Amino acid sequence: MIKKLGIIFVIFGLTMTLNQSCKKKDVQSSIDRKIIEDYASAHQLNGKFTSSGLYYVIQKPGSSQHPSLSSNVTVNYKGYFLDGKVFDQRTASFLLYVVITGWQEGIPLIGTGGKILLIIPSKLAYGSTGTSGIPPNTVLAFEVSLISFN
Repeated sequence: MIKKLGIIFVIFGLTMTLNQSCKKKDVQSSIDRKIIEDYASAHQLNGKFTSSGLYYVIQKPGSSQHPSLSSNVTVNYKGYFLDGKVFDQRTASFLLYVVITGWQEGIPLIGTGGKILLIIPSKLAYGSTGTSGIPPNTVLAFEVSLISFN
C-alpha cells in the first residue's frame, strides 16, 4: 500500500511540474505575441502570423520553387533585436533543418531571389536559454534573401 502511494505521489508531482512548465511557455508565447504585434504596428508592417506564432512579411516572393527542410540553402541575412541593434549579418550556406525553427518555417515561404522579414518569437528562436549574445526569451528579427538552394 505504501509503495502504491509513493508511486501516486511521484506521478502527481510529475504532472504538476509538466503543467507548470506548459503554463510558463503559454505566458511567454503571449508576451512574445504582444511584443510582435506592437512592433508590427509601430513599423506599419503588413504581415501574417503562422499558427506557431512566427510573423512574416514577404517583401519579394522569388521563384515558384521553394526549399524544403532537407534543402541546403544559401542566404544573405541580417539579424537584429527589435530595438534595431544588429547582432549578425552575413552570407551563409546551411542545411535548413539545422537552424532555428523560425528559419525552418519562414525561409520555405519564398523562392530563389525572394526576400522575407521574419519576426521570430523566442520559442522559435533560442527560447528560455538564449545563446551567446542573445538573452533568454528574446524576440528576434531577420531580413533574409534566398540566393539559392538544392
